[in-house]
Amino acid sequence: MILITLGTQDKSFKRLLDAVQQQIDNGNIKDKVIVQAGHTKYNSEDMEIFDLIPYEKFDEYVNKCDILITHGGVGSIITGLKNNKKVIAAPRLSKYKEHTNDHQLQIIDNFTKAGYILPLYDFDKLDQVLKQAAKFKPKKYQSNTENMIKLIEEYIDNN
Repeated sequence: MILITLGTQDKSFKRLLDAVQQQIDNGNIKDKVIVQAGHTKYNSEDMEIFDLIPYEKFDEYVNKCDILITHGGVGSIITGLKNNKKVIAAPRLSKYKEHTNDHQLQIIDNFTKAGYILPLYDFDKLDQVLKQAAKFKPKKYQSNTENMIKLIEEYIDNN
């Protein structure tokens, strides 16, 4: 199963769903596809599309999915990584009015360079990225939260 999450941006990300639909039409995606579309309005006979998915159900879908395809939001990417999922991340771009700026390019680039995710920059190459995902072994995600808390506590204690 493939889970797609487009985040909660108030702008459409139809371009990503068009790319997925194209790969379904081409026969390159045969898995069940579930989409949390947020504000993106999209109709498809081939995908199960929800505006928002309740938290418990979303967790269930994350646990069941083989691949998480997401926008370049840090929260969505980390959700996939914490659940040991193969993550394909596609940036929302300002030139398509999908976001106010292109910061998602940097987010995706950083996670990619660290070995955590596969990027999807060219939506016409989704089929190739899906083939890469079949063999991709993402780096195991380790949170740095405990270390940050320790550093802050030490700073507070010493000042």
